[in-house]
Amino acid sequence: MSSTTRGFVGRHTAAERDPRLPPGQYDARHDFPVLSAEVTPELAPADWSFRIDGLVDRPRSWSWDQARALPRERYDGPIHCVTSWSKLSTDFTGVSLDAFLAEAGPRAGATHAVAFSHTGYTTNLALADLTGGRAWIAFDFEGEPLTPAHGGPARLLVPHLYFWKSVKWIAGLRLLDHDEPGFWEVNGYHHRGDPWAEERYSGD
Repeated sequence: MSSTTRGFVGRHTAAERDPRLPPGQYDARHDFPVLSAEVTPELAPADWSFRIDGLVDRPRSWSWDQARALPRERYDGPIHCVTSWSKLSTDFTGVSLDAFLAEAGPRAGATHAVAFSHTGYTTNLALADLTGGRAWIAFDFEGEPLTPAHGGPARLLVPHLYFWKSVKWIAGLRLLDHDEPGFWEVNGYHHRGDPWAEERYSGD
């Protein structure tokens, strides 16, 4: 993901294609490719925190222990990367963003969020894509703690959008009344990133 490129080609023929695969995607099966815009940090759980601020009534932060004390949920389903791979069966465990947002109290004018990592990476998301049981702060993958390469100790999980929206090493959300592009969006990627609409690049 070092530059914006076109021409992604799936690896399976139409006859073999799984209907769960969005257009232009292939099933990575047991592989879980690692793609990052930054160097993987050494971030211990004790040093991790998550914050929600901006257009909220109660800006607040959660420590590792506080976040993990919230009700756990499991996501068992597909993820899709803009570089054309998908994993059709994943098993993440974490806390719904709805639980965090309920404590922070989004204001009526909040429509979008900037998600930011402990490394400074950012991406933009509509608030509607983060609520209603559609997004989580994930701690575990397939029953084991998330590895640093895959965003551990905790990452944002927004599986209905391309995976660059699922920020690794998540540090927080800033709620806004407008859309504010993040790292890849400034560099030519789509502001939303719906894999079923092939929203890979600005203008798609």
